Amino acid sequence: MHILLLTLLAATPSPTPSADPAETFYSPGTIGFIMTFFVTAGAVALIFDMVRRIRRVRYRAEISEKLAAEKVASVEEAKPKPKASAAKTKPARPAPPAKPKR
Repeated sequence: MHILLLTLLAATPSPTPSADPAETFYSPGTIGFIMTFFVTAGAVALIFDMVRRIRRVRYRAEISEKLAAEKVASVEEAKPKPKASAAKTKPARPAPPAKPKR
């Protein structure tokens, strides 16, 4: 029986001392701060660049629409206009009534 008891005591490991959580210091340090700063600065630079590119594309689209509208207007202006027939003309507006005297 003593042998069995000694075997059980020898088989159970003794607890290892663990570090006190209050004394443990968790920090990424200076290198972690610098890397975080560069990642953030890169993201901000990418955002500004994308906004600039989107604005440029939008302006180009607006200019191309204006040029197309001007081209259509110049083509329509250059076409000879057919003479208006009597049936399509609007009748002249009647004269307004005279103002009453006071």
